[in-house]
Amino acid sequence: MKFAYRVSAARARGGLARGRGAVACSPPPWRGGRGRRGGLLGMGCGRGSRMGLGPQTGSEEAGCSFGSHSLPGHGPAFSLPRVVFLGGPSSPRFRLQGGHHQPSAGPNLCAHLSWYCPRKCSRGLCSAQRKHSFSNLLGTVYRRGNLNFTCDGNSVISPVGNRVTVFDLKNNKSDTLPLATRYNIKCVGLSPDGRLAIIVDEGGAALLVSLVCRSVLHHFHFKGSVHSVSFSPDGRKFVVTKGNIAQMYHAPGKKREFNAFVLDKTYFGPYDETTCIDWTDDSRCFVVGSKDMSTWVFGAERWDNLIYYALGGHKDAIVACFFESNSLDLYTLSQDGALCVWQCDTPPEGLRLKAPRGWRADLLERDKEEEEDEEDGQRETTIRGKATPAEEDKKGKVKYSRLAKYFFNKEGDFNNLTAAAYHKKTHLLVTGFASGVFHLHELPEFNLIHSLSISDQRIASVAVNSTGDWIAFGCSGLGQLLVWEWQSESYVLKQQGHFNSMVSLAYSPDGQYIATGGDDGKVKVWNTLSGFCFVTFTEHSSGVTGVTFTATGYVIVTSSMDGTVRAFDLHRYRNFRTFTSPRPTQFSCVAVDSSGEIVSAGAQDSFEIFVWSMQTGRLLDVLAGHEGPISGLCFNPVKSILASASWDKTVRLWDMFDSWRTKETLALTSDALAVTFRPDGAELAVATLNSHITFWDPENAVQTGSIEGRHDLKTGRKELDKITAKHSAKGRAFTTLCYSADGLSILAGGMSRFVCLYHVREQILVKRFELSCNLSLDAMEEFLNRRKMTEFGNLALIDQDAGEEDGVELPLPGVRKGDMSSRHFKPEIRVTSLRFSPTGRCWAATSTEGLLIFSLDAQMLFDPYELDTSVTPGRIREALRQQEFTRAILMAFRLNEKQLVQEALEAVPPGEIEVVSASLPELYVEKALEFLAASFESSRHLEFYLVWTQKLLLLHGQKLKSRAGRLLPAVQFLQKSLQRHLDDLAKLCDWNRYNIQYALAVSRQRGVKRALEPQGAVEGAESSDDDSLHLLSGTGEEAAM
Repeated sequence: MKFAYRVSAARARGGLARGRGAVACSPPPWRGGRGRRGGLLGMGCGRGSRMGLGPQTGSEEAGCSFGSHSLPGHGPAFSLPRVVFLGGPSSPRFRLQGGHHQPSAGPNLCAHLSWYCPRKCSRGLCSAQRKHSFSNLLGTVYRRGNLNFTCDGNSVISPVGNRVTVFDLKNNKSDTLPLATRYNIKCVGLSPDGRLAIIVDEGGAALLVSLVCRSVLHHFHFKGSVHSVSFSPDGRKFVVTKGNIAQMYHAPGKKREFNAFVLDKTYFGPYDETTCIDWTDDSRCFVVGSKDMSTWVFGAERWDNLIYYALGGHKDAIVACFFESNSLDLYTLSQDGALCVWQCDTPPEGLRLKAPRGWRADLLERDKEEEEDEEDGQRETTIRGKATPAEEDKKGKVKYSRLAKYFFNKEGDFNNLTAAAYHKKTHLLVTGFASGVFHLHELPEFNLIHSLSISDQRIASVAVNSTGDWIAFGCSGLGQLLVWEWQSESYVLKQQGHFNSMVSLAYSPDGQYIATGGDDGKVKVWNTLSGFCFVTFTEHSSGVTGVTFTATGYVIVTSSMDGTVRAFDLHRYRNFRTFTSPRPTQFSCVAVDSSGEIVSAGAQDSFEIFVWSMQTGRLLDVLAGHEGPISGLCFNPVKSILASASWDKTVRLWDMFDSWRTKETLALTSDALAVTFRPDGAELAVATLNSHITFWDPENAVQTGSIEGRHDLKTGRKELDKITAKHSAKGRAFTTLCYSADGLSILAGGMSRFVCLYHVREQILVKRFELSCNLSLDAMEEFLNRRKMTEFGNLALIDQDAGEEDGVELPLPGVRKGDMSSRHFKPEIRVTSLRFSPTGRCWAATSTEGLLIFSLDAQMLFDPYELDTSVTPGRIREALRQQEFTRAILMAFRLNEKQLVQEALEAVPPGEIEVVSASLPELYVEKALEFLAASFESSRHLEFYLVWTQKLLLLHGQKLKSRAGRLLPAVQFLQKSLQRHLDDLAKLCDWNRYNIQYALAVSRQRGVKRALEPQGAVEGAESSDDDSLHLLSGTGEEAAM
């Protein structure tokens, strides 16, 4: 929330607060007069603030304070506490100092102070300013870059665009780190202990990230494009390949350092770009592969018998190179599918340190005397290798010889090798190819163990976990991430995002699942807790345009450009109903009424609305009247009224029970792009082409408000645009709308990287969320980059290495989603759909980056409620010691600290929960239910909190019913938490029951078997198979009984 204070020099000189740089606030509506002291509040700024400037231009800690006065209507019983302003324009924070008031004066205080109050209250703006922050990224599992396994081998670290996602395979959960780079991530290097990671993007900017605290520790720029980065096994050094050189840096240690990246050595030798790195187990040497078909072995220290060594033998670019375990023996693989095995005549222990000479020896002695070895370690050294060294330089040096050369491709079959990984302990080589096939070989004999086709696109990255059991594959073409257990030949993880951009999304009524539809014709259902997709429907033959859930949450209805509307069952995972129109038409949107019996879809080409019955699948009626394509449909959540928005500048309201006739027609000033009802059905919001959001009363067909959002979109300029972003913004508008769960705020998004959150009643912008800062997408910057402007024109008009695999081809004119005929394109950033969770705790957006989820900030935030000086943690604990549980719980909720609330609730004996629940006021019952719903996700005291929930709902159920609309998000959040525990316990109980039945059946069969006559070894083996069949049949009969 931003505050604009009216500045006046006269008030600054003679205001209530006479400190230097005093600023007079614009008085509130209930001001007392217009004199020098007429305003209710005065603000005094400290010496650090600027003269005549408010918080918008002051420092982050401006140190402003509001004075103490009495409010009209409160009398002597109220004294306004001193409010100290601590924040900046982006995040204002206040602190209360002193003051006292009667408990009944709290709501009135919030009503008068709602113009500046930053807290959540019932009457102010604060209910709209819930702090949502980025929580997770779904829908995209892999884009490009290298995959990494964590040290324990249970998690995969995957680069997703300009973010990094960690897939926990053991706990079946995915989590996206709260950080982002400026461009798409190109490579990720993981430290041996798994605590640090170096993330490098396409522009060469690097982030040093702590995977423990999930935060960025250091920023660095390599001044060039980096292809790969690798830590040494001892964790003391790391090497990056940049251009045709390799650079070795001192790895950041556990101590705090000002400069975490200190260059140690620079290695020259290859003539073309370097591609891959591998280290020996003792960190003494590393090998670098290059596109010039050569492989270079470099010493990490100044070895006397190994400074550099160049290896040839290949006819194509080197894809990967690996050292053998505890040896200098090498394996090199090239893009044409050739493997060379190299043997070294010297063991790693045979490497000798080069004795220093001349000034180096003097410097070394001086360093030993002064004990300043760090200075020598930080001195950069340059090592230049030669492909054909002189004969005298070869004497007494390490020598390599090629033992064998193998080929992966058979005669007549040519397949490019694109990725490889080697597990040194098990001697397992994994190779991925451009056709989507991977091979498993045992080295050095090159025995084929396994071969499988997992995709029809090239395998871009391969990784093997520490035990050698799991293999991760990344396919950038389709966005696939697969983890394969080669011994059991089964998938551990198989995830794939939408091939093209997502178009629509919908939350299930309990908030557990999200359904998404994409331009690729697929409908995917995601679990919000695990972050994984658990079912994909592929029945549509064209792009999906709309997705919605029924009220039960077990049926998904989708519309598509293929002329069908389909209903999918989440119990049996099948398409059980298909709705079609008499004439082929393309459906642009879909809606289902609150009962789930009526399905409607809007046509894009015939301008009609089709209505079907869910039970019979028959077409009930065709609603005509619109003169343009239907852009949006929405049913009233309370009544059976359908709102349809069209490009003919009207919104029509249809009564489903009154012979399908138009109830009202709302005339707009521009084409309608989106329409949505408030959760209570008492308000309708419409987004139009002129960037306006208009609010209507659907009962009286009267406009109640309007928001101008053109300047809030902040659209960017595309690289090929001929006009500026300011002029192109005139054609941009909001294309999707969504009310919050409480109906007090509305989300709006469109052809921009920003999502705007507006307060509906006050019609002001509360917050603008930036979904992406990825400059690899188009229309991200407001101004063109002048570095790309040359005397020959814009560099963006030139195909950058279009023939290469990582090249960028220009899109066709007018194509926003990219040219599908090309393998690489630069998509434009946009937001296609927005939805608030029914629980009110989070909201989701489908964009070019994927499915982004923003949830309430879980960090510690001091957010009191009706706080006074008598409420302290000490007094809460004192009340608990005196067994005054109700008073302690009330004070804990007023202080609103999670630990104190948990301590107060858990201190109540189970026998007294009913008595304490009955004595809680209604306002605190709602807060208690919200706290219980949040606690179910993390607490182990399941039965204890279930008793609390049961007593609160039984004792206050009738009173809570009168406020059902406001309590609905809290109740749905509670239902989501309880449903998750129910599903987990049901699975556990079913599994235990099955195990017990199986153990009983085995014991009975063994008893019967021993009583039978003995059989031979072969016959016994055959009978064991028969027994297993009888055993299964017997178990099934017992289960049926």
